[in-house]
Amino acid sequence: MPRPVALITGPTSGIGAGYARRFARDGYDVVLVARDVDRLTELSDELRGRAGGVEVLPADLGDPAGRRKVEERLAAGVRVLVNNAGFGTSGEFWATDPAVLQAQLDVNVTAVMHLTRAALPAMLDAGVGTVINIASVAGLVPGRGSTYSASKAWVIAFSEGLAVSLQGTGVGVHAVCPGYVRTEFHARAGIDMAKLPSFMWLAVDDVVSRSLADVARGKVISIPGPQYKAIVTAGRLLPRGLARAATKRIGGGRGRT
Repeated sequence: MPRPVALITGPTSGIGAGYARRFARDGYDVVLVARDVDRLTELSDELRGRAGGVEVLPADLGDPAGRRKVEERLAAGVRVLVNNAGFGTSGEFWATDPAVLQAQLDVNVTAVMHLTRAALPAMLDAGVGTVINIASVAGLVPGRGSTYSASKAWVIAFSEGLAVSLQGTGVGVHAVCPGYVRTEFHARAGIDMAKLPSFMWLAVDDVVSRSLADVARGKVISIPGPQYKAIVTAGRLLPRGLARAATKRIGGGRGRT
């Protein structure tokens, strides 16, 4: 019997690497999609002893030609798609290069839409499949930056809408909304996290394990970590103005897009 295939975008570090290692350990063939060929090769060498098979697919998801390469692979059929690639930036919205803002939306939003659209027909034909979209708590609470939070709010709404449309098909769509995770994300974005309390940090393996447990239970929105479940619940109960003020005090809402 052929092994199921999981395609993961942005797997060379952090949460994406966590999913790649987990699916490889669970016996999937994995397809690794990222721009950095050297890091893709390093990860594929690591996983070859664990996964049934490893395919490296270098692609820039901010570029239409790069997205088309991945869309073609998805159209051939996969069991799982993990839309993990994404990035944030430091600095205020009004002082940030519009090209950088557009690139952020191209990766965080456009790629998620196009790759999911490419994956679904084969999943529906097979009657089985899972799309896991990595969103963020930033998309659920007000005041966490501007374009990044907006992009993750889009991912959450997109996932919820698709989940309703796909009920009864055997295909599920899920949005994973982690908080602060110990990865390269904030350093790459140029965001200083030195003042964040230690209890707010999550480990990659915990995020992956808890989110996959939620996926197995059919939960459309997964919020790993009890501290973040509490924050999201409080944010829904508080008036939005008060929630924005609390967000600014806890994590800061300025200096990032």
